[in-house]
Amino acid sequence: MTTIRQQDLIESVADALQYISYFHPRDYIKALSAAYEQEESPAAKDAMAQILINSRMCAEGHRPICQDTGMVVVYVKVGMEVRWDAQMGLQQMIDEGVRRAYLRPDNVLRASMVSPPIGARANTGDNTPAIVHTELVPGDRVEVRLAAKGGGSENKSRFAILNPSDSVVDWVLKTVPTLGAGWCPPGMLGIGIGGSAEKAMLMAKEALLEDIDIHELKQRGPADAIEAMRLELYEKVNALGIGAQGLGGLTTVLDVKIHTYPTHAASLPVAIIPNCAATRHIHFSLDGSGPARLEPPSLDDWPELAWDPAEGARRVDLDRVTRADVASWQPGERLLLSGKLLTGRDAAHKRIVDLLNAGEPLPEGVDLSGRFIYYVGPVDPVRDEVVGPAGPTTATRMDKFTEQMLAETGLIGMIGKAERGPVAIDAIKRHGAVYLMAVGGAAYLVAKAIKSARLVAFEDLGMEAIREFEVEDMPVTVAVDSRGESIHRSGPREWQSRIGKIPVTVEA
Repeated sequence: MTTIRQQDLIESVADALQYISYFHPRDYIKALSAAYEQEESPAAKDAMAQILINSRMCAEGHRPICQDTGMVVVYVKVGMEVRWDAQMGLQQMIDEGVRRAYLRPDNVLRASMVSPPIGARANTGDNTPAIVHTELVPGDRVEVRLAAKGGGSENKSRFAILNPSDSVVDWVLKTVPTLGAGWCPPGMLGIGIGGSAEKAMLMAKEALLEDIDIHELKQRGPADAIEAMRLELYEKVNALGIGAQGLGGLTTVLDVKIHTYPTHAASLPVAIIPNCAATRHIHFSLDGSGPARLEPPSLDDWPELAWDPAEGARRVDLDRVTRADVASWQPGERLLLSGKLLTGRDAAHKRIVDLLNAGEPLPEGVDLSGRFIYYVGPVDPVRDEVVGPAGPTTATRMDKFTEQMLAETGLIGMIGKAERGPVAIDAIKRHGAVYLMAVGGAAYLVAKAIKSARLVAFEDLGMEAIREFEVEDMPVTVAVDSRGESIHRSGPREWQSRIGKIPVTVEA
């Protein structure tokens, strides 16, 4: 009988979460590198380059790939012959591992979990609790599969119960375009088919823990109907032309994974959960000999890219920019921003709007007139950093605040990731403002452009507090111009049309 010590599981969970915070899985880097080489859309290729360069920087510097260091999801298979030398329960041990990982001084990870989920929504401070799924199985080992799932991709999870005669492929192809780009493609799609409502969702999430192997499947051909469906969805989803970061291009997904389970004769439950460009997962086994040993990957797995952010880009001085300047920018144009901007996301926007509605002044230092706001919740700095990884959050969550922010504060520009919805685009057009997009999944790269950071307001909000950043050559793309033209509309539309005329098969 194998004895698993409490400390071994705690230490293994903590080490694994640190490991996946800065090491992309090798299969993802290989697949994204191949997609980068074959990409024909300049905007998508630029986005992929930033993701790949960011990934290598994180592997070298041991800092998070993305500022959203994820909600911890753990699948544990406990052998029935295992004996525990522990005083804690399984959930407690895993939570202690999470706590140690996210508070580790040399690589602090961002705490994103809030409790309760409605009402106060206070940050738990250490990213606990984890979401734990447990199964008792034959054997004398403990098998752990662990992921850190970002909120942007998690928010795009979808579920439906179809009629048994309905087409799963048709439902997926109808659903994926509605997800927008907030899940930071290119990534993976996990699909669960069958079981019950909760089983389908669980299978879709679990499918994302598998390695990317669609290229191998294409070479050998499908062995059954599910593998055939994977190939069909891979080809057809990429043919939608959504592309990297939703900018339009050849590759939207690097793989499609499908898990199935028997279901009721009257039902066809189907779930889809995407994984983002910051895909983070790992598997380890405990056999009683001590904590898991995680071997670092070779830096040779990462491509050496010659990426010049200044090539073809317009430099912008944020301290002097005017509405007239903004009016000259074109959708899809690349900019390099220098100067000062404020940060703020969901909670900060809510407080600002509440103050405006009450006729009260904004906090000292929160002067948005003629300025830009960056939707970001950064990681805390370590060592000599002025700020930790600081990539953009999904901008659509701020759409409902946009009209009032533009109308009553003098704000002229916003920076985030993904598309804006009709309400926000109308407001941008009405006020002659602009929305700029930074690349999701390039948080450490973006942070290198931030030369100073200071807290301005709402300190109690933690990573959601308002800060002032001084940036130098921060790379962004004009996503919605002052006339309301959106690259997230025109880009995919153009590339969907072009892909239909491209004779070659898109490889992952």
